[in-house]
Formats: sequence, structure tokens, C-alpha cells
Amino acid sequence: MASRYEIFCTVIESGSFTKAAQQLSYSQSAISQAIKSLENEIGTTLLNRSKDGIALTPDGEQFYPYIQAVFAAQKALGQKRWEMQGLENSVITIGTFTSVSRNLLPPLMLAFKKQYPHVHFVLTQGEYTSIASWIQNGKVDFGFVNADAASALESQKVYQDELLAVLPPNHALANQLSVALQQLAKEPFILLDEGDHSVALKNFRQLGLTPRIEYTVYDDYTILSMIRQNLGVSLMYRLVLTDMSDGLCVRPVAERPQRTINLAWRNWDTMPLAARRFAKFILKEMGAQPQKYPQP
Repeated sequence: MASRYEIFCTVIESGSFTKAAQQLSYSQSAISQAIKSLENEIGTTLLNRSKDGIALTPDGEQFYPYIQAVFAAQKALGQKRWEMQGLENSVITIGTFTSVSRNLLPPLMLAFKKQYPHVHFVLTQGEYTSIASWIQNGKVDFGFVNADAASALESQKVYQDELLAVLPPNHALANQLSVALQQLAKEPFILLDEGDHSVALKNFRQLGLTPRIEYTVYDDYTILSMIRQNLGVSLMYRLVLTDMSDGLCVRPVAERPQRTINLAWRNWDTMPLAARRFAKFILKEMGAQPQKYPQP
């Protein structure tokens, strides 16, 4: 629907009410009413009509540049709104960790880009504590964190992942169908660095156990390489081990330790549109459609 400012500018540019009505697909009376309404708003006559056509009044001459500016701003606003709805050149920043960025995000980003091909992604790797901090200070739009690290954030559970014992193939415990945490605590242990919310350490402590930590490593796949070199044993997540267990012995843990991963953000309503739309897409695709945050 054309605004009064657009109608007025179209009348001036076309030189007649009739031509403006044709261009805008309005009736001539609707054009006249819009001009009259604009004149009432401004409080002066802007146009003179005669048998020779239309002409700006002296006041109209003064106001015309401002009316043009308002119309131009309206067009720019409409264009920007269209761009935002199509997420043109939008950048979505996500705090994540290796298993999510390797296994979960690629197919989700690919599917989302089929709908919004001009959106861009920035993935920032970290552990739960740093990711939660990045969300709080606005460095990332949203992120994946251990549920324990999301207490100060808005969040929604997206999946659970089980810790498995990972051993060199020739290890003595490899002959067992499952391994207990008490047994792992006695072995040279390679700890995955999860910041202040280590699921492995939490489960050891609940049993009063102190593992023999000889290495603390941030990268999951470095740990797998170290285990292949007989440097120790570890607890790794099932998602990490997808297609990566060659040359390793993987056994379930008797106590079945798990982590709950949430998608977390600072404030749903103030999150950038593109990020909000992708977060909602993730939650829907992972079967965790949020009832609390219905807006796109």
C-alpha cells in the first residue's frame, strides 16, 4: 500500500493525478484524497490544479524536498526489512565445540542455507565455560553448552550424549564388555578439558574417586590420537567417536555417565533475527521446538 508521501511524489513526477493513479493502480479519487490528507497533516496547500495541469504552491516548493526525503527513507526501510526477512548478508555467530561443529552443525547449516542462501556463519570453538561467557557478553549470538553451564542463560535441551571408555586396543581392560569408573581411575588418564563443568570429573567425584590425570587436552581428536599411541585411557562422548574409533577399543561405562547439551542464548527477543531464526530451526530439527519462544 502506497503512503501519502509516495503518492505525492508520484503525482509530481508524473505531472498528473491520472498518470499517478495509473502507475499506482489507484482510483483518481483515492489519489486526490491522499493528497488532501497530506495537506491537512502539514497544514497548508501543496498543489495547485488547473486546466494546464498541476503545480507546486510556494509552500509546496518548500516542503517537497522533505516529502521526498521521507519517501526515500520509507523505501530504504522497506528494502532493509525485505533484506532482513530474506536474511541477506546476515552473519550468525555460534559458540560451539568440536563434536557439535563436526557432526551436528554441518547438515543443519546446509539445510538452512537452502532457505536463506545469503546467510553467513561464524563458528567460535570453546568449552562450556567460555561459550557461556561469550553468550553473556554478546561475542556470539547463541551456543551449545552443558546444561550445568547454562543456569544464567535462557536455554533449551537439544540432546544427551553418553561417555564411553576409550582404550588402546591392547589394553588389559579391552577384554571386558564394560568398564567401571573405579577401574579407569587407576589408569593413566587423558582428561578432556571441559572448563568448569567436566562431566568426567563430576562422575568420578560422585564415587569418591580421583583419576590419575596425566594429560589435560582441549581437542577431542588429539586425545584419540594420544590413546592410539598408548599414552593413556579416556572418557569420550559417543558423538565424538562417530566414524573415529578405528585403532581404538571403545567400551560402555558401567555407571552410564551422560551430559545434557542445551542450546543457550542471552535473550530470545533481542537476539538478531537471523540467529533467532536459525536457533528455532535447530530446535525444531532436533525435536526440541521451544513453546516459550514462538516468534521467528
